[in-house]
Amino acid sequence: MATKSQPTSDELLARVLSSLNDDKAEDVVQIDLRGKTAIGDHMVIASGRSTRQVASMAEKLADRLKQDYGMVCKVEGKDTGDWVLIDTGDIIVHLFRPEVREFYQLEKMWLPAGTSPAQSEN
Repeated sequence: MATKSQPTSDELLARVLSSLNDDKAEDVVQIDLRGKTAIGDHMVIASGRSTRQVASMAEKLADRLKQDYGMVCKVEGKDTGDWVLIDTGDIIVHLFRPEVREFYQLEKMWLPAGTSPAQSEN
C-alpha cells in the first residue's frame, strides 16, 4: 500500500476551500494565523443554509481529507449541525448555520482591526 504524502498547510488550505466550494458553502472566509497563534496556520469560517448542509459539508470534508491524504481530522459538533469544528492540525475549519455564526462572530476575534471578512478572502 502506497503511503500518502503529507500536504503543506497551503495545499491543505486549497483542498479545504475546494471541498467547501464543491458543497456550496456560503460566505467563506480564510484567516492566516501564522505568527498569531500556535493553534494552526489557517482558519476557515463558512456557513451552510441548514443543520443538514453544515453536517454534510463537515462529513464530506473529513472524508475527502482522509481519502486524499490519509488524514484523520478531529470533528466536533456534527451531531447538532449548528456549529461544526474540524481540526486538521494546520487548518481549523468552523462551519456554521448563519444565525449561529452571527452570534459568535469569530471573524471579529481573529481578523486584524479594520479588516472586513470580504477583504480576507483570496
